[in-house]
Amino acid sequence: MAIKRREFIKTAGSALVGAAVGSAVSIGVSEAKKKTVGNSVQAYHVNPSGKARMKLSFEPYELQLRHTFTVASYSRTTTPDVQVKIEYDGVTGYGEASMPPYLGQTVESVTTFLKKVNLEQFKDPFQIDDILTYVDGINEGNPAAKAAVDIALHDLVGKMMGQPWYRIWGLDPAKAPDTTFTIGIDTADVVREKTKECADQFNILKVKVGLDNDKEMIETIREITDLPIAVDANQGWKDKNQALEMIHWLAEHGIVMVEQPMPKEMLDETAWLTENSPLPIFADEAIQRLKDIPSIKGAYTGINIKLMKCTGMREAWKMANYAHAEGMRVMVGCMTETSCAVSAAAQLSPVVDFADLDGNLLISNDRFEGMTVVNGKITLPDRPGIGIVPLNSVIL
Repeated sequence: MAIKRREFIKTAGSALVGAAVGSAVSIGVSEAKKKTVGNSVQAYHVNPSGKARMKLSFEPYELQLRHTFTVASYSRTTTPDVQVKIEYDGVTGYGEASMPPYLGQTVESVTTFLKKVNLEQFKDPFQIDDILTYVDGINEGNPAAKAAVDIALHDLVGKMMGQPWYRIWGLDPAKAPDTTFTIGIDTADVVREKTKECADQFNILKVKVGLDNDKEMIETIREITDLPIAVDANQGWKDKNQALEMIHWLAEHGIVMVEQPMPKEMLDETAWLTENSPLPIFADEAIQRLKDIPSIKGAYTGINIKLMKCTGMREAWKMANYAHAEGMRVMVGCMTETSCAVSAAAQLSPVVDFADLDGNLLISNDRFEGMTVVNGKITLPDRPGIGIVPLNSVIL
């Protein structure tokens, strides 16, 4: 597997020519657009005077977690967040930047970046590629801040068209998969409690592992339910032979996939692990953006796409199509987020193999109504844009 990966890397330059595969639907300016008022759709016309401009605004927001969230490298009870909106000629699009610790971004870094964004220079919100190429080029990094602008812009344009993005992309919402529900590392008693709370609402669970109590975590959950389980080691396993031994044990206990088992730097070891593993191995920390796919091809079975890492919906759509074209499987995930960013990611869900879109269910202070989970399955609302409605508490 590692040899095949090296052979692939030699041709990675030419492979990236395919990066444009599956790029967002080309949206030109036409006379008739759609305008959403409440849940109704009316004809919308691009302002003929050319005087309308997009206005970007934002505010910090702290997400409150329902339970302490523990992974292999840290624990937390809150997640910093920045809420964003873009207004244009009476239509508003919403976005957000969520910043868990490992991303290395802060409220200050996000707001500093957003202050540099000048959308008023663009007359037409439908120039999505031009606008987001400009935003991406302001600074290196800052993927969560860029994702916030991207999500708000997609929400705005979808509302102007009167269509949800899954329909603009030509996707069937009935093909959206089940979502996993995440259980963090904790004591056996807490794990039992969390499992009892969610086992009858979901069809697949996701369990954080990577410490010295991995087997205890799984055995405790198996006391409560026999639901399929995806595990996420968050780079917690350092020895490939021990990792393979653990994966074989997991396969015997109803686990269906493994996410980021080893440190992202251990690419050859991970390639060996993937070649010998009875379960599919997905990259998370090892993959951020479209340009990263060639370097990990052959080392992983698939990739986990997260808007906060890849700068938003535009690039996520390209990544999903490119990965599938290269024979890789695709998962769409999220951070702890409100229904805004989770619903944006969910627009992509009908084309993925696995989904982990429970970030809004892990917080107690959501600001939006959006994507829902019905009998464990992602259910996309038939509302334009990213399909969200602000709750009464939203002041932004």
